[in-house]
Amino acid sequence: MIEDIFNFLSNALTGKPYIALFASFGWGVMSILLSPCHLSSIPLIIGYINSQGKISIGRTFYISLLFAVGILITIGLIGVITTSAGRIMGDVGSLGNYIVAIVFFIIGLYLMDIIKIQGKGKSLKPTKRNGLVSAFVLGLIFGIGLGPCTFAFMAPVLGVVFKLSSLNIFFSMMLLLAFAIGHCTVIVISGTLTKKVQEYLNWSENSKILLYTKRICGFLVLLGGVYFIYLNL
Repeated sequence: MIEDIFNFLSNALTGKPYIALFASFGWGVMSILLSPCHLSSIPLIIGYINSQGKISIGRTFYISLLFAVGILITIGLIGVITTSAGRIMGDVGSLGNYIVAIVFFIIGLYLMDIIKIQGKGKSLKPTKRNGLVSAFVLGLIFGIGLGPCTFAFMAPVLGVVFKLSSLNIFFSMMLLLAFAIGHCTVIVISGTLTKKVQEYLNWSENSKILLYTKRICGFLVLLGGVYFIYLNL
């Protein structure tokens, strides 16, 4: 089943423009759903949003979007840097995975209420502006370890982009944009739905369900950190 989807999306990339754009978007979605590296971003953003307490749906959307955009910016920079250095696109070596694993361990332990992250009155639940900035920075850091995973799914799209770049640079950029939108969509929907579920269940900051959800997300984030360490073994 999965192989059939891959074959369909790969063949569609060389079809009519609107079909190729849809296929590129599909590859972006698949890069999240079928990659253990990227899937760990879901409990990470859900746990982060839960740690913010009672916030609006609009703010939840912006937090999720900035987190996803931060990931994409780092991935793009890593792709350019590693290619320029003559390395496999996105390969940052073991250092990148260790950095992400450490961040995951810290945030996972924080979400499980095992450690507190505070400094001069600031934490993961700061002012509105700092909350958005923190989400963006978290995405930038998380993107460090996602290079190889992302570019494995981008390979079919990049193959078409490289062929078309000299003939139609605009359409090549649109293909990359479609992949990026697909990649971000899953993260943004997951984060935004967190708030919708909270409202449906009428959760409060003192709700045990909210507390347990945050701790479960923290545990899943810890598992994500273990996975990034495992990649280096």
